[in-house]
Amino acid sequence: MQLKKPARISKLLAAATSSLLAGAAQTTLAAGDGNHWEIDSAVLLYSEVDRVSVVEPIVSARKKIGDDEYMKFRLVADALTGASPNGAIKTDAAQTFTTPSGGGVYVAEAGKTPLDPTFRDTRGAIGGEWEKPLSRQLKGIFSANYSQEFDYASLGLGANLGWDFNQRNTTLTTGLSYNQDQVKPVGGMPTGLSAMPTDPSDSKSTLGDTGDKTITAFILGLTQVLGKKHLLQLNYTHSSEDGYLTDPYKILSVLDNNGDLRGTDPYLYEKRPATRARQALYIKDMKQFSEDVLQISYRYAWDDWGISSHTIDMRYRYEFNSKNYLEPHLRYYLQDKADFYYYNLVDGDIPQYASADYRLGDLSTTTIGLKYGRIFSQNHELGIRAELMQQQAQGDDPFPDTNAAIIQLNYSFLF
Repeated sequence: MQLKKPARISKLLAAATSSLLAGAAQTTLAAGDGNHWEIDSAVLLYSEVDRVSVVEPIVSARKKIGDDEYMKFRLVADALTGASPNGAIKTDAAQTFTTPSGGGVYVAEAGKTPLDPTFRDTRGAIGGEWEKPLSRQLKGIFSANYSQEFDYASLGLGANLGWDFNQRNTTLTTGLSYNQDQVKPVGGMPTGLSAMPTDPSDSKSTLGDTGDKTITAFILGLTQVLGKKHLLQLNYTHSSEDGYLTDPYKILSVLDNNGDLRGTDPYLYEKRPATRARQALYIKDMKQFSEDVLQISYRYAWDDWGISSHTIDMRYRYEFNSKNYLEPHLRYYLQDKADFYYYNLVDGDIPQYASADYRLGDLSTTTIGLKYGRIFSQNHELGIRAELMQQQAQGDDPFPDTNAAIIQLNYSFLF
């Protein structure tokens, strides 16, 4: 949310620190006298070619309630429709699969990647933050959030601290968060690596109707002013997940020694480990040139599943005048596959864990886009962002590319 000219370094510092603490983009709207709400609204449209489409409206409201003390609320709703890869490989013959509920079937055409056309999802989420100075140099942000889908629920709490020192040119941040999630997939949680029934009248082996998952995360960061218009941000994050981490809707194809689908039980439900530890290092450099602002960031992430990734993100905000700006955006992501990722399995060689979810495979993603913003007054701004994304499998993985278009319309104002 940007309702003024590019912020000077003090506001960049505040925005970077708040983003690090709260994990969300912060406004540079001039704070009111406490009688106004800072409103940020957006609608995101995401569409993959012949696959998933998403519509997501977002509204956040922030209000000053004391000296440097704020309350913030956020509402999110999204709807997903379309078709999603089920994990099976394409073959020279048509394939028939049972739906997750077990009450029907769908068919993948010969030579086509199998897609589950029954993919549907809706989600509603609400969150709140309380930002409060605890001393002259110490600030706390305390948060809570809840989200609900038809087959998933999540409740989270967070506490973060920011300490300013070195004449407020340096900020040290640290925080903890905890999420308790519950999974309730359609048709129950299939037993890992058990056979998917090929006849809807047959029942599948399940672990029960619901499963639990907990996520604990820790963040440590440093934000440093390097000059009047130059800012550097560093942070390290560590998270631990425990519980039901398998995707209950994904399967794998099993081939015989001749490379054909196995005659009996040709599809198995995937199985992932019940724990996952993730770590990430992040660096971001923000430099202002007169009115324009350049942001470059790099993130390296790794986990004990064997996945490692590199992310480079670049944004340049170009000011035409005090009312109009353009912001080109380029992002590149490269990922190494999980230790238990398989394009398919072979009869007689079934591992302890296995998944054919392409999101766990060797892949790269390139996103390029442009945002246009128009400031109508000091307290009103309209922006539109359009981006194209291409995701490609790396190496010998034959999964097809995923192409998507992203459009976001946002409107910000004081109320």
